[in-house]
Amino acid sequence: MKIGDGVEQAIHCVLVLSGLSEAGVLSAAALAEFHGVSPSYLLKHLQAMAGAGLLESVPGPKGGYRLAKPVDRITLLDIVVAVEGPEPAFRCSEIRQRGPKPVASHFFKAPCAVNAAMLKAERAYRAELKRVTVADLRGDPGSPLGKAIGTRTCAFFDLHERNRSITP
Repeated sequence: MKIGDGVEQAIHCVLVLSGLSEAGVLSAAALAEFHGVSPSYLLKHLQAMAGAGLLESVPGPKGGYRLAKPVDRITLLDIVVAVEGPEPAFRCSEIRQRGPKPVASHFFKAPCAVNAAMLKAERAYRAELKRVTVADLRGDPGSPLGKAIGTRTCAFFDLHERNRSITP
């Protein structure tokens, strides 16, 4: 199974946005620059997450994106579904009914063992993604890696964070 690059980009963007001040926003262009990715490709995923209620899109020349929910209420499954859609990774096409002389159709009322196994794995995968929140991924800010990430992010925010009042 291959999850698109957009999922990784979306998760990392949510992590970056989790560090903004309460009234802060970051533009899609700034997020794309921070991660070294295509702005147009990233924008599609940011818009999808806004449509799913994970991000708030603030319009205007000083607009951008910020989280629409607290980090402990955004799960990896929320992000994956927003970016990739709700369909399961495995989609049975009933290949067992193709080809010459397939067996009678009444044998195919129940899902085959392949489909059942794949759907069971999908449920486990989704349950694990639902268990992990963005808050769980933030890491230890006191660790050497956490300090390095914090320094990089703070310097980036100094240049790119746009402060907006929360009420219009």
